[in-house]
Amino acid sequence: MDTTLEEKALLLRTLGHPVRLRIAAGLAGRCACVREIWECLEMPQAVVSQHLKVMKESGILEARREGTRVCYSLKSQALADLVKVLGLTPGLRQLLLNPVARTAPSLPTIPVKLHCIGYRRQV
Repeated sequence: MDTTLEEKALLLRTLGHPVRLRIAAGLAGRCACVREIWECLEMPQAVVSQHLKVMKESGILEARREGTRVCYSLKSQALADLVKVLGLTPGLRQLLLNPVARTAPSLPTIPVKLHCIGYRRQV
């Protein structure tokens, strides 16, 4: 099998998880530190860190150290374009960037206020 096809399949499998897709949509065109991501997703830090690790190992994210913080961003513009093709543009990010319903596979639609990384809940 073609190596390129295997790499693309791995990329799609990795983004097939709702949390990872939410992270990719939130990072399209921006970067954020781990703390900003897990606070905005309202998920435990350990869970978010594991998803970030998987995404980094799959070549989706790159990380850079800024002092004591590690900031993540999408590795290529092609990944941001993929998010756009899927219809996950900034106006629609709130569909993905709120906590995934614990009992249903569908994504909830609760209002959010776009913040520096695009996914802060409205207060």
